[in-house]
Amino acid sequence: MKKTGAQLTVFSLEQVGVTHTFGIPGVHNTEIYDELNKSKQIEPILVTHEGGGAFMADAMSRTSGSIGCMMIVPAAGMTHAMSGIGEAFLDGIPMLIISGGIRTDTGRAYQLHDIDQHKVLSGITKQSWKVESHREIVPTIYRAYETAISGEPGPVFVEIPVNLQLFAGEIDELPEYSSTLQTPKPNNDSIDEAVKLLEKSKKPGLFVGWGAVDCGDLLIKLAEKLNAPVATTLQGLSSFPGNHPLHTGMGIGEYAVPASEKAFEGCDCLLAIGVRFGEIPTGSFGMEVPENLIHVDINPDVFNKNYPAKVTIHGDASNVVNQLLLKLDDGKGSDDREDQVKSIIKKEKVNYFKEWKDDLKGDRVNPALFFRELRSQLQDDAILVADDGNHTFLTAELFEVRKPRHFICPTDFNCMGYCVPATIGAKLGNPEKQVVGIVGDGAFLMTGLEILTATSLKQGVVIFVFNDGELSQISQGQEIPYNRKVCTQLGQLDIEGVAQATGAGYQKMESDADIQSVIDKALKDAEKGIPVIVDVNIDYSKRTRFTKGIVKTNLGRFPLREKLRFIGRAVKRKITG
Repeated sequence: MKKTGAQLTVFSLEQVGVTHTFGIPGVHNTEIYDELNKSKQIEPILVTHEGGGAFMADAMSRTSGSIGCMMIVPAAGMTHAMSGIGEAFLDGIPMLIISGGIRTDTGRAYQLHDIDQHKVLSGITKQSWKVESHREIVPTIYRAYETAISGEPGPVFVEIPVNLQLFAGEIDELPEYSSTLQTPKPNNDSIDEAVKLLEKSKKPGLFVGWGAVDCGDLLIKLAEKLNAPVATTLQGLSSFPGNHPLHTGMGIGEYAVPASEKAFEGCDCLLAIGVRFGEIPTGSFGMEVPENLIHVDINPDVFNKNYPAKVTIHGDASNVVNQLLLKLDDGKGSDDREDQVKSIIKKEKVNYFKEWKDDLKGDRVNPALFFRELRSQLQDDAILVADDGNHTFLTAELFEVRKPRHFICPTDFNCMGYCVPATIGAKLGNPEKQVVGIVGDGAFLMTGLEILTATSLKQGVVIFVFNDGELSQISQGQEIPYNRKVCTQLGQLDIEGVAQATGAGYQKMESDADIQSVIDKALKDAEKGIPVIVDVNIDYSKRTRFTKGIVKTNLGRFPLREKLRFIGRAVKRKITG
């Protein structure tokens, strides 16, 4: 039979369950877009910038059952999308990128968009392919999809030359997709070693990341069986319910919230599941890990990178946790130990909120009061999207995430500009749920015009812009060692003007007195199918535990001579101005 490459591409995407594509049509993919228009399953989404499209695809993968898929033009479309592709790569998020390609049937050099895309993308994709015939299109997309979702997930890239898209070519069959994936089985000896360590420990603890996000009730059963406190990575905040009495918060140590620091004091065996011990969740590697570390991950390359493990278990998190539950003795730990751990966590969480509440200034919005009210007005299954910045760690410390895959943010790639488009992507994947975003004014400047996409699609999302006129996470980091701010103060932004320009609703939150009514109004307006931007006059004067912790950790690593130089310079500038 004969089929065009465009027909084969859309057929393949339908077979692997794609529901949306994100991108901008151009001369190298208009034929595919025409075929997408005929699809009853796939909705092509026009974005304002491919970078925003990549963040939408990322959010689709993180929060829904469909892989995020981009449909882009070669060269500029690809380079614009690279920030989102890089974020997905370092965060372990599957993404399928389909790109047009220059013609391969003319013999002409210096064609429009003629660059080696695969060389450019080699460092931020799991694998890439350039198809050379019609027969290759379907099996290549199937192989790319399985590569994206297998092992530690990540982005993959398929280039389809425009001449293959346009013209019909011979194929032997149209095979339906059938999964060939197999998950690695955990080594029984390693499981047994881990069980022995856990059963001998007096104060076990759990540290879970995004790799454990789909373990669900298994993690709860394990924590309760061990009477163990549970800390998470930043990306893994939704891997364990924040309202469970054994949940402590992000990280372990001085850079973590007091509930986590206190609950893990004396921890003699740490079970780490689906984590990589990266810079953010370890507080710039300031986390102290006990000698008895059990590390579980689907990717064996992460083992012993930053913290040596006594036992490593290569396998899917759910399979491993299930095996541990089957082999651990019932009744690990005493009721007194359980009550003590839960009591510490509850007390420290109450005290930490009070610490923030007592820090009231009156003329700006107190972050703790904001997040408490937002949590009370949102449904349990609301999805919260954060960007990169000071607000990220305020969210991590002050907002309670209750459901798996219901908090997402950029982490290891740490890319600003994520929130607005990712909020739209999450809403497209979860149209029945409340979806809200928290973004700093600096990050909002990067991709805020993507709100126009939400307006066009009638997406009722709420974007809370924490507006203080600075790149506050960096400006706060400049204050101690430099005692001056350089290139971190923003120009004046009329957020209401952005709302008017993009057709969004607008609310202003000036002080604590506005918190309840503005959140209520914004959520109700969003229910009408319009995006709403809330301009939050945020108070950033109090530092998060994370910010204070990493400054202390990094300064403490300086050689004594350099430490004295930095401190002396800061003191001198403080005196002289």
